[in-house]
Amino acid sequence: MTETPARASAVIIGAGIVGNSLVHHLARLGWRDLVLVDKGPMPNPGGSTGHASNFIFPIEYSKMMFELTEDSTAQYQDLGVFTQSGGIEVARTPERMIELKRRCSQAKAWCIPAELITPGEVNKLVPYLDESVILGGAHFPTVGVVDSLRAGTLMRESAQRSGALTVLPGTEVYGISVSGGQVRSVTTSAGEILTDNVVICCGVWSPRIARMAGARLALTPTVHQMISVGPIALFADTPGEISYPIVRDVDTNMYERQHGGDMEVGSYAHRPIIVPPDEIPSIEESVLSPTEMPFTQEDFDPQLEQALELMPELLGDERAGIRYAINGLISMTPDGHPLLGEMPEAKGLWAAAASWIKEGPGCGRAVAELMSGRVPTVDVHEADAARFYPHQQTAEHVRGRAREGFNKMYGIVHPAEQWESGRPVRVGPAYERERALDAVFYETAGWERPFWYGVNAGLLDRYAGRLMERTAEWESRWWSPVINAEHLAMRDACALVDLSAFAVLEIAGPAALDAVQNLSVAQLNVPVGRVVYTSWLDENGGFRADLTVMRLAEDRFRVVTGGATGMSDAAWIRRHLPPGAFLADLTSAWTTIGLWGPRARDVLASVTADDVSHAGFGFGTCREIEVGGTVVLASRISYVGELGWELHVPIEQGLRLWDTLWQAGQPHGVVPAGIGVYGTTGRLEKGYRAFGAELTPDYTLVEAGMTRPKVKEQAFVGKEAYLRQRAEPPCAVMCTLTVDSHTSADGSLRYMLGGEPILSPAGERLVDAKGRPSYVTSAGSGPSVGRHLLMAYLPAEHAVEGNSLLVEYLGEQYPVTVARASATPLFDPENARIRS
Repeated sequence: MTETPARASAVIIGAGIVGNSLVHHLARLGWRDLVLVDKGPMPNPGGSTGHASNFIFPIEYSKMMFELTEDSTAQYQDLGVFTQSGGIEVARTPERMIELKRRCSQAKAWCIPAELITPGEVNKLVPYLDESVILGGAHFPTVGVVDSLRAGTLMRESAQRSGALTVLPGTEVYGISVSGGQVRSVTTSAGEILTDNVVICCGVWSPRIARMAGARLALTPTVHQMISVGPIALFADTPGEISYPIVRDVDTNMYERQHGGDMEVGSYAHRPIIVPPDEIPSIEESVLSPTEMPFTQEDFDPQLEQALELMPELLGDERAGIRYAINGLISMTPDGHPLLGEMPEAKGLWAAAASWIKEGPGCGRAVAELMSGRVPTVDVHEADAARFYPHQQTAEHVRGRAREGFNKMYGIVHPAEQWESGRPVRVGPAYERERALDAVFYETAGWERPFWYGVNAGLLDRYAGRLMERTAEWESRWWSPVINAEHLAMRDACALVDLSAFAVLEIAGPAALDAVQNLSVAQLNVPVGRVVYTSWLDENGGFRADLTVMRLAEDRFRVVTGGATGMSDAAWIRRHLPPGAFLADLTSAWTTIGLWGPRARDVLASVTADDVSHAGFGFGTCREIEVGGTVVLASRISYVGELGWELHVPIEQGLRLWDTLWQAGQPHGVVPAGIGVYGTTGRLEKGYRAFGAELTPDYTLVEAGMTRPKVKEQAFVGKEAYLRQRAEPPCAVMCTLTVDSHTSADGSLRYMLGGEPILSPAGERLVDAKGRPSYVTSAGSGPSVGRHLLMAYLPAEHAVEGNSLLVEYLGEQYPVTVARASATPLFDPENARIRS
């Protein structure tokens, strides 16, 4: 029996594919005295790793998920546990055939081999499939299957051989001790282990373990049904585990794949079945394992009929029967991404949860790198364990999103498609006014944000001929020409924009200046009343955040950042706070209203006695002014390229401010404008880069065209890397492209939405010297310049203004021109409007 160590550098809870991968990578990074704990036996302790179907399709719309899958596949190949079989997604409907075109174009953006094939070509690869049922398919030749239990064993044993790891199977965790905001120890059935680091890698049990440390994890166990049918006569003489491509029958939310002499059939089409973590049976109570729950036949019967329709001879063979059937538990999160990194509740409390087999080793590597103070090989900011707000971690929210998302697993999901569950939760003070204006709300971090206003349909006639209307259903879904009309009305007069979703964070105390200086590329030792736009970098000089900072006092700075990244940015600040600096989250205490346009000063001047002239209130400054009986913190900056202000006010006074500005704006042509203008049309015309789109850890300030003339003397995170980057010519350049023709083969006009591959005039992929492919990072209308605009990083040799290239969209190629190979905007390149 293994002796329980008294102390460990880290205790890893859970010996599935992620936990085993994590200890392997930690050992390789030099960690010693690691302890891996699991209440089940090795090599299969009873989690989802033991029953997963274990196949890997590389195609993902999320770049992060694609890269985690790519990294994991490479690791499986290195371990010798990956078998390439190929995979096919088949279409039963015309709508699905169009979606497969989109997936093949996305595959080209990520440099994944893929091609559309006919029903006959599908049948040649999968002879037991009835080609009369389908219209075609998409073939992904690099699809394969893995032996995840063997992979985990090899990784775990590698860490043991290095002398870095003690494994405690059959050991249950009873508690995690936290004091002073720091993990202190883990109590197990084998005794207490003192440690500064605990990693929760236990899949569907993770929320239970997190609660032991006073933390929440936004994860719920969900049932995924699977059966194994056999023996299959056709498979009797085939070598190895698999000889035929895996089939995803995506219109029925199912998959079929050979597993030795059997055919596995899995379904995401049945009713969503949520199993609370506390209701998962124990090992002793389980017939098979805790995550292989009793099969509910009635849920699967409709799917079995559809599988028989697709593969009648094989699955209908009377000699074959169902030999294995389970309600298998899988982990789901509100946004479908894993939970990776340090949790905000305690220092040294880490998560590596909600990962599936296909991205497991990549997640293990990423968390090991984070724990070692390194920038992860794969940008995992979208999977940050700290990203969720408290309401998003409630059981009701998590389960609601899981129920809604489960049947969309293989769905045709529009990139702008909105969630319906758990709404509304967070509403701005003008919410009822906006509803009265027929606002169409999108959700960000729980906030209801107007994307456009139905009341502005009256502007369509005014701007007829300039609205770049989209006739194709796909591009017009979750979009309206009213967005472009609002944009033009703002350019002509002015607009009110509800920015309640901003995350508002305040850093204060005698060391506040040191704190913001250490985080920011820009100089923050500025006079009180200055507003500074700045990037925050990671240690490699990649983007960590992009935001504004207002200096409100000698010892007080207000950070305004995007709602979607607010919790991650707050966690980043906390990890870098020096003694004497303190962080407060003021998001729910303050609201923000944007007022922009050439008549914005006229509107504001009519409701305040304060001087808001250009001379009296310069660009890039902030101060308190009185507006309609409220004290407003006015910040003269713009994300839409117009004269105007962000107006910050205590949230209970937000409605008064909105009403005051709305009434005062009527003589000046004010319109309400949605986030469609703020985040897309206005931004793209000005070439403003957005965090998470153009600004990611994969690229640099130099490549983004955002370097400053000088680098400040003070140290800041990423400075050494940034100085190296400035000394070298960029191998990629952020560019703005215009689409020269939207006419498709059938004569309809098509508009790119983002993510599409950029190609050479000969139709070849563009890949820079670092191996990064060029793709559209942002796309949208530019109503004031009359062009559809794309942003993309191009290899330096192609980043030449006037250069002609192609973009592939839904399997067709369209001509584009490099309009800007710098940060100079297409609209108002001199920035005369902003500074007027």
